[in-house]
Amino acid sequence: MKTVFQNRKRREAGVALLFLAPSFGGLVVFWFAPFVLTIYRSFTDALGKKNVGFSNYRSVLENSAFQLAAANTLRFLAVCLPLLLCVSLVLALCVHALHPGGRRFKTTFLLPMALPVASMVVLWKALFSENGLLNGRLTALGLQPVDFMGTDAAFWVLVVTYLWKNSGYDMILWLAGLDGIPGSLYEAAQVDGANSVQQFWYITLPQLRSTLGLTAVLSLLNMFKVFREAYLVAGSYPHESMYLLQHLFNNWFLSMDLGRLCAAAVLLALSLLLIVMPLQFVLRGADEH
Repeated sequence: MKTVFQNRKRREAGVALLFLAPSFGGLVVFWFAPFVLTIYRSFTDALGKKNVGFSNYRSVLENSAFQLAAANTLRFLAVCLPLLLCVSLVLALCVHALHPGGRRFKTTFLLPMALPVASMVVLWKALFSENGLLNGRLTALGLQPVDFMGTDAAFWVLVVTYLWKNSGYDMILWLAGLDGIPGSLYEAAQVDGANSVQQFWYITLPQLRSTLGLTAVLSLLNMFKVFREAYLVAGSYPHESMYLLQHLFNNWFLSMDLGRLCAAAVLLALSLLLIVMPLQFVLRGADEH
């Protein structure tokens, strides 16, 4: 009987592996193999024929454009991530409080994600260009127009645009977490005389720790997709306040500087790993307690 059971388990495992094989194959071909090749090319010259050791990494770290792009990217992450999490959580709480009528607004907040990038660029230019709508209003009020895309204001334009586009997505993630909180916890808190602030602080936030981890990681990774809008508006060399790592990677790719490009990509992957892994560890430990 035990042997029959073991044979059945082996057959089921074999069938499962058979169905998973296409996915594993795609993962190896389109993710693992290119990543290994990128690591290898980071130690070679532009043609990939001569081993140059760590010279590509030294060249990247000493490059002033890389230093500027890395500093701007860190600044963008440090500003956008907390703002995005807070804004989307507030939106989720508002929509959740209007249950069930508030659910009609979910689609409205997701509309910016459905808009094509080209349409967003047209809107961006119409609002923030030198002769755009905002400068038109400033002039009508007797104020001096602002060069939004040619000064440090370009960075904040990028931040506002990113928040506008991605707050709805994070709001949906927060709503999923809010829906998973048992209503009995709030009922018990109300019986004990807890007000809304106390309920939020002692019930809602602790129950949203796992959702916070997922939302923070996804938001962090999605922030590296903001390059499309910035590139289409300002080109390969925008104002230095919004010159991100993605601009640098694009320029190195166009110039076929593959050695430095691969070295910078490996450094970026390691940096993300060093950020994401401790974050997951801390949040997982908080959940266990």
